Amino acid sequence: MDVDVNQARDIFECQQCGQCCKGFGGTYVTPEDIKNISKLIGVEEGRFTGRYCNPSGSRFVLAQKEDETCVFFDPEKQCTIHAVKPRMCRAWPFIPTVARHPENWEAMANSCPGMKKGLAPEIIAGIVKDELI
Repeated sequence: MDVDVNQARDIFECQQCGQCCKGFGGTYVTPEDIKNISKLIGVEEGRFTGRYCNPSGSRFVLAQKEDETCVFFDPEKQCTIHAVKPRMCRAWPFIPTVARHPENWEAMANSCPGMKKGLAPEIIAGIVKDELI
């Protein structure tokens, strides 16, 4: 069966399940993300990184709870910083690692019900690259 897919909405529709807030090696935060989240939660930027982040090379990732969910993930499957969520979260699942390695799409789709499976890697790579521009 031929499926016409050429836009992001053709291969992903968020189901509000919260699975993207768990695991996957952490969420990278930019300096702008840190500034915005710190302001929202009323914490000084320097204290924010020490309390809510872990170092990852020269960057920071948001800390995760014991169950591997984001420190800002609420048990009711709500992001407590949704208004200023990190760039990586806003872009999900259209992230650079998928553009570089389209096979990661299938692995991520195993836990994300909003991601279509069984698509050709070149289709995934093309759409993801378009979304990253």
